[in-house]
Amino acid sequence: MYTHSKQISIGGIPAVNAKAALIMLHGRGASAADIMRLALELNTGEMAVYAPQATNNSWYPYSFLAPIEENEPALSSALGIVDEVVAQALVDGFTADKIYFAGFSQGACLTLEYITRNAKQHGGAVAFTGGLIGEKLNLSNYKGDFMGTPILITTGDPDPHVPLSRVEESVAVLKGMNANVTLKVYKGRQHTISYDEIALANQLVFI
Repeated sequence: MYTHSKQISIGGIPAVNAKAALIMLHGRGASAADIMRLALELNTGEMAVYAPQATNNSWYPYSFLAPIEENEPALSSALGIVDEVVAQALVDGFTADKIYFAGFSQGACLTLEYITRNAKQHGGAVAFTGGLIGEKLNLSNYKGDFMGTPILITTGDPDPHVPLSRVEESVAVLKGMNANVTLKVYKGRQHTISYDEIALANQLVFI
């Protein structure tokens, strides 16, 4: 898996009638169709929903905590796919502040990595169990100003794939770039998305 083909599932309401766009990124081993089902639980009734599909159901081969070069060129290809989906949303008439993001696990990590490398005022973002990518964070990759974009990050403690320390480190980076970040940690929660997290996302981001 070195490059991702541009396969995008489209859901929600037609872009011409939508008030906002939501880009959803699935986790490792899952699919665009899987993450699309999550959209039904969110306040997306007036949104066009875009969900790209990773080649072989994985955005990059190794842990998000592996050295960046070990996950290349797949990671750069994945970030490029997200950029193409954003470009499509812009063509469809949505301004950046009307574009939202959501992802779970590997998709949550990719969500955070993309928006932090391209920080601006977006509609909002939700990372269900994720953090910024790399063995060590390369802060020179992260530029821009979120201008108060609401971002919800949730995680379990402990989580088998995502250490709380990296989540907290990621929160600090985002806050330093003027994101309005909410972190919710669930003690002993398994690697999943709970109803409470969905309710929080609807309360804080998908208002």
